[in-house]
Amino acid sequence: MSSAESIHDTISAIYTAESRRVLATLIRLLGDFDVAEEALADAFRAALEQWPRDGVPANPRAWLVSAGRFKAIDGLRRQKRFDQLDETSHAEPGADDPQAWADRESVEDDRLRLIFTCCHPALAPDAQVALTLREVCGLTTEEIAQAFLTPAPTLAQRIVRAKNKIRTARIPYQVPETRDLPERLNAVLRVVYLIFNEGYVASSGTALTRHDLSSEAIRLGRLIVQLLPEPEAMGLLAMMLLHESRRDARATETGDLVLLDEQDRSRWDRALITEGSRLVERALSTRRFGPYTIQAAIAALHAEAPTFDDTDWTEIAALYDVLLRVDPSPVVELNRAVAIAMRDGPEAGLASVDAILARGELSDYRLAHAARADLCRRLGRTAEARAAYERALALTKQAPERRFLERRLAELN
Repeated sequence: MSSAESIHDTISAIYTAESRRVLATLIRLLGDFDVAEEALADAFRAALEQWPRDGVPANPRAWLVSAGRFKAIDGLRRQKRFDQLDETSHAEPGADDPQAWADRESVEDDRLRLIFTCCHPALAPDAQVALTLREVCGLTTEEIAQAFLTPAPTLAQRIVRAKNKIRTARIPYQVPETRDLPERLNAVLRVVYLIFNEGYVASSGTALTRHDLSSEAIRLGRLIVQLLPEPEAMGLLAMMLLHESRRDARATETGDLVLLDEQDRSRWDRALITEGSRLVERALSTRRFGPYTIQAAIAALHAEAPTFDDTDWTEIAALYDVLLRVDPSPVVELNRAVAIAMRDGPEAGLASVDAILARGELSDYRLAHAARADLCRRLGRTAEARAAYERALALTKQAPERRFLERRLAELN
């Protein structure tokens, strides 16, 4: 391999490892998402031109931040908009030292600022998710659109509107004050939770899971815990790790769904289970935990059971009782009903599911009808089971789930 090829490989590796950090700092220094993104591209173009000739600098991150900043300033001067930049810039006093722009503490602060900006409550929830995946994770617009089955132009407009909202509403690029942190952190965690959920069980498409999305959510969760080790941040990361530990066992080689009671537990990732369980213990020990930590504790009980029959359904049902008080929702109530069915029998669980469906809150939720179908099947109420499976199938857009429901219907027939 030639020296030039080696340096190009180095630049590619630096882009993968550092580009989102460099972007976060450029956003702080330049005060605008679009200007910072263009500056990032200019900085790496300059690196491709200069580093093969001059060698890789001792601090590539500082070099890239400096190059990007000055190229942006030159461009804005040419457009006669430099005064406007000065009025809107978030640059900090004394930020003239390139090393100061890119030291570890400043960069990590910038990444945390970027996460909170992308998840600002003034932005629409779908825009928060799209902007976080684009700016913090570095996914392309096309990748995000494909993940959420949204036309790429629609997704691009969503991101553009979010950036314009940040600019026109002068949303501050900063970590919230202590008094505002709990509410704002909840918005950040919710975005990560939504990204993970779509990765863990894809809402539609040919695959059961989207590993790219679940891994990005876990990467975000690790970053948030590293930068802001709050109990609920630890709880969310723990929950994601514990669920992700089962990924390889949740589908057959042909992509068909494997239920929890049929999974090969030797394929569960013990390292992720250990890490997730330790995080649960840390979060619970603070006594300031919330719904994510409770969900993680439930996931830990599943993950630590040697076999399905060894699962502590009494403790799981009790934790769902706590979760229902902390974060009441019909979906939590449905999960509690399934736990009750495992603890007290299918008839008790069916009574709970029917009470939820009678209120009409989950009438279009496929998993509610799938749960009712399974409980009716176990009770021998075949006609009711068939009707519930058919309703669940009509609401299901994901291919592996459809195949599973079709198999259940065929077994009834």
